[in-house]
Amino acid sequence: MSMAKETPLLPVEDVREAALFFVVGALCFLAALATLSAKSTYGAAKSWTAEVQGELTVSLPDVDRRGADEARKVIAETEGVREARVLTKAEIDALLEPNFGSRGLPDSLPLPQLVAVKADPAVADMGPTIARRLTEAGFANAVDEHADWAGDVRRVLGVARLTALIAVALLASTAVAVIAFATHAALLARRDIVDVLHLAGARDRFIAGLFERRFWVLGLRAGTVGALLALGAAALMIFTVQAHGSRAGLLPELSLDFLDLIILVVTPVIAGFASRFAARITVIRALKGMM
Repeated sequence: MSMAKETPLLPVEDVREAALFFVVGALCFLAALATLSAKSTYGAAKSWTAEVQGELTVSLPDVDRRGADEARKVIAETEGVREARVLTKAEIDALLEPNFGSRGLPDSLPLPQLVAVKADPAVADMGPTIARRLTEAGFANAVDEHADWAGDVRRVLGVARLTALIAVALLASTAVAVIAFATHAALLARRDIVDVLHLAGARDRFIAGLFERRFWVLGLRAGTVGALLALGAAALMIFTVQAHGSRAGLLPELSLDFLDLIILVVTPVIAGFASRFAARITVIRALKGMM
């Protein structure tokens, strides 16, 4: 004798939830992509700022190669300087290539000699110190301390990180609000089933549990689709950046590491819990209003 299959109290499929699935999946996609982009950009910029700490470029106009070597000796003798070297003509042309092309500037146009300096990041005011010593030695100079640029980058990163967090919070709040609205609509559409369950002695927690499980599964599925789409978008960006090679020098070196995969795995779980929480609170509050 075969046992009859148990009939669920709520319909297994509801065409009205297709739109909700799309909205939740899109919000999860945007939230995961915003988190991945903010993390990758912040990590790349943080690595770049760490590399330029203690680096300086000294410009020496109106001197030849021999004069640049004498200035380099003055710089190398400065306390806190680890290395100082005069850039070659080829290195200067490589620096100018993004703006002036591979041919560089005409030889008739005088260019200042450049000295690349690496100093101890712990020593303060290296730029003014080097400029003062060169001036005392009779060299006209202009010192560019790369740490000044790093400070600007850090400030911009702080604003970008805060903006990304606000965006993720708004997307999560929007998802919860949409799920709450959909849950309330589903509850009203099944008012007859809820009334029968009340007459049978079912408690509000039991009825809320039916909707909780339904929207928990919906959140997990939609979150999984959104996370997979975010993974595909991130992989496409990484492939595009790597395909351009040196021409993408101003772009951050994006990559997918273990923490990125954790973010993608956690996204569906958070979406499921958010859907379940929104459904429970909405149903319990609505049932109390029906009594």
